[in-house]
Amino acid sequence: MNNFKTQLDRWLASDKVDDATKALLSAYSDEEAAVAMNGYMSFGTAGLRAKMGAGTALMNTYTVAHATAGLAMLIKSLGDEAVARGVAIAYDSRNNSEIFSKRCAEVLSAFGIKVYLYPALRPTPCLSFALRELGCIAGINITASHNPKEYNGYKAYWEDGAQIAPEQADVICKYIADIDILDGVPASSEAKPELIEMIGENIDKRYIEEVLAQRVNPDAISAVADNFNIVYTPLHGAGITMVPEVLRAAGVKNLAIVSEQEKPDGEFPTLRFPNPEFPEAFEIGRKIADEIGSELIVATDPDADRVGVMAKDKTGTFRCINGNQMGSLLLDYIITAYKETGTMPAEPYAVKSIVSTAMAEKICTENGVVMHDVLTGFKFIGEVIKNHLAEGRGTFLLGFEESYGYLKGTYARDKDAVVASLLICEMAAFYKAKNMTLCDALDELFERYGYYLEKTESFYFDTPDGNERMAAVTQGLRDNVPTGIAGKAVKIIRDYKTGKITNVETGDVTETGLPSSDILYYVCDGCITVVRPSGTEPKLKMYFMANGKTLDEAQANIQAAVSAMKSSIGM
Repeated sequence: MNNFKTQLDRWLASDKVDDATKALLSAYSDEEAAVAMNGYMSFGTAGLRAKMGAGTALMNTYTVAHATAGLAMLIKSLGDEAVARGVAIAYDSRNNSEIFSKRCAEVLSAFGIKVYLYPALRPTPCLSFALRELGCIAGINITASHNPKEYNGYKAYWEDGAQIAPEQADVICKYIADIDILDGVPASSEAKPELIEMIGENIDKRYIEEVLAQRVNPDAISAVADNFNIVYTPLHGAGITMVPEVLRAAGVKNLAIVSEQEKPDGEFPTLRFPNPEFPEAFEIGRKIADEIGSELIVATDPDADRVGVMAKDKTGTFRCINGNQMGSLLLDYIITAYKETGTMPAEPYAVKSIVSTAMAEKICTENGVVMHDVLTGFKFIGEVIKNHLAEGRGTFLLGFEESYGYLKGTYARDKDAVVASLLICEMAAFYKAKNMTLCDALDELFERYGYYLEKTESFYFDTPDGNERMAAVTQGLRDNVPTGIAGKAVKIIRDYKTGKITNVETGDVTETGLPSSDILYYVCDGCITVVRPSGTEPKLKMYFMANGKTLDEAQANIQAAVSAMKSSIGM
């Protein structure tokens, strides 16, 4: 008998499995059961993420409880102090998120671990803040970010407020492997309610205070408030609990919330994908903006850690501002506003991922700000913040990733769409006072620093040997090192797997100083190309970051690099 059938029969026969779950399992075809019972979800630094349903490979109360038992074992191994410090738990608007969060609380309390549970949905950054504010050893957030409605997920955080490190994920995985999913996990009846404490309004108040403290020019919004209209949509998610309150506290008088998308709803009825990176997410908001004469639309994703924006350009047409462009705009604005108000802090620094725009580095260089590059994943930005604070040096200005995530302030160690929405609106007000929109400001950035364009291409290897084929591509690039891309000499090669940076012209070799990761990074005049296999699916991503003195030059550089790299891997 196939293994999935053995597992299926065991679940159907177990008195630990509820009748509703058994009914779902019984209704599966063999093909569906083979998927649902195909091993277990991989627990990594991003925790768990999968479609919801019955079975070991899907998100449900059993798999969530199983993972939580593994986390509980890690905490208990650290001793009584860690157990007493406890775990903070939050959740977003997705279907079953509240149910999963309560099951996590039950399991942890059954292990004798203190739990702080949000009584209602909250943005992801609230969890990062709360566990730091409460002195917790760890945190759990139930969310699948901006995935389609069929998905849910489980993110684990550590005491610094960032997501867990690979080493911690490995330990949790080992504990999970040793725990039987049905017989080794505490039942709901074993929970200890006296160890579960609801997070109160005082935590929300403190979070909002910290967010508002990140304003660079607190008078910018009030100066134009009477004639400053903003459209905001939470895309049926957790942003509604914080963003409007923060914006109004900052002085926004005319805030139009998209009513059709205001109510939290895990079905996301007005959207195919609840993702603010997609122009479709702004369709309803754009109609409202036209009606009220707004030049700015802000959208946050379901767990409110990412934010997207549309702004009017000189022709009166709404344009999406992508993550790289917004990161550059925010960085330049923060520096400019500090300089204009005479409040530039000592030893300013910023942090971005290695696949985010090179424009940000140029902005920093020309303004005396240190830029740190880190691997993809906001926890690495959090590490830079933690290290600077531990050493008592530097002032953190901004951290961002091209995937629409931003953070200002050290109160949290994850991307925060609440503070980003605040700063974006403050920045829009700042430019409105100069009779400019954010699109105007972006065009001015290009004129000042040069034209920077970015493009990401994804290549899928969705076959049984997909991972091997994908690995062969990166190994082939190492075995046959490119000397040029699209007719331009490769000047610098960063191999993040070996940790080496090679200056091709001089032959000098230095260290990246970053953790090992299967990433190749090529620098040519006018274009940077990054090759990065996905760690969660058979997909190879290539990031192209081009620049030029004119838009045409930048476009030509990026198109040539894309064509050359596609050809080199036979795609």
